[in-house]
Amino acid sequence: MDPLGFLVNLFDVALVFALALMIALVSNLKMADLLTSKDFTMVKNPGTADMEIITREGGKVSRYVASEAQAGSRQGKRVGTAYRLRSGEIIYVPDAPAPTGKP
Repeated sequence: MDPLGFLVNLFDVALVFALALMIALVSNLKMADLLTSKDFTMVKNPGTADMEIITREGGKVSRYVASEAQAGSRQGKRVGTAYRLRSGEIIYVPDAPAPTGKP
């Protein structure tokens, strides 16, 4: 009888446990789309300060995390309004140009 034979069984149990843990993590984080071949966009923690945007285009996965400096800069300006109709169509209405003061 081999006194170290039980180590082989412990290795098998650890391997099965690690595989089950990986499957549980992927399903819990809803990141199964990373394992498929199609393109996608996923938003983690929407509406919070630690929101992340993960995209996959053409097999390349990229991750965008807004920093505090980017969130506080607000360098853009409003250029119009978009409306979604009942049919699903989106209509863009530009804002009226600002008066220049010249007649």
